[in-house]
Amino acid sequence: MEFESRILSRQIGDLLYASGYTLGTAESCTGGRVSETIIAIPGASNYFKGGIVSYTDEVKTQLLGVSAETLQEHSAVSEEVARQMVSGAIKALQVDYAISVTGTAGPSGGTAEAPIGTVWIGYGDKDEVRTFKLTEDFGRDINLAIATNKAIRLMLDFLKEKLEGNNAADDSNADAIPSMEV
Repeated sequence: MEFESRILSRQIGDLLYASGYTLGTAESCTGGRVSETIIAIPGASNYFKGGIVSYTDEVKTQLLGVSAETLQEHSAVSEEVARQMVSGAIKALQVDYAISVTGTAGPSGGTAEAPIGTVWIGYGDKDEVRTFKLTEDFGRDINLAIATNKAIRLMLDFLKEKLEGNNAADDSNADAIPSMEV
């Protein structure tokens, strides 16, 4: 799964490098794994500005601007928080696109509303934030690997839609993504 994530990350890099756009992350339960996957690709400094590991609610509110009311009403493991983390990362890191991950990886910490294995992934830009929910528990390490891989895959699909979709009329070969020069 790690190898697949790196391949997907390379494709993200190629798209962002070719378009001149930037990416950032806001991670809770994955603790920087998404960022690590992105920066494993040579040349990532051309498009990846950074990531915020917001493991506590305090960091979510202070650095990402997540509403304390949202955290209290919905908990940190919620769609609403994942959305606000994306928006907060875009603002704090001054990037065009962002990925967020918040969840309960286990082996403890689950609740009735968000049992272990519940992970919300947010991704998008300043105009549109989408979310995806993972709900199965495969054990901490696998939960984190799945969340990282899914976050990268969702962002890649979003970028393809936004960037290749915008050029589809002008480029008859929109699937051909140039390799990043390093």
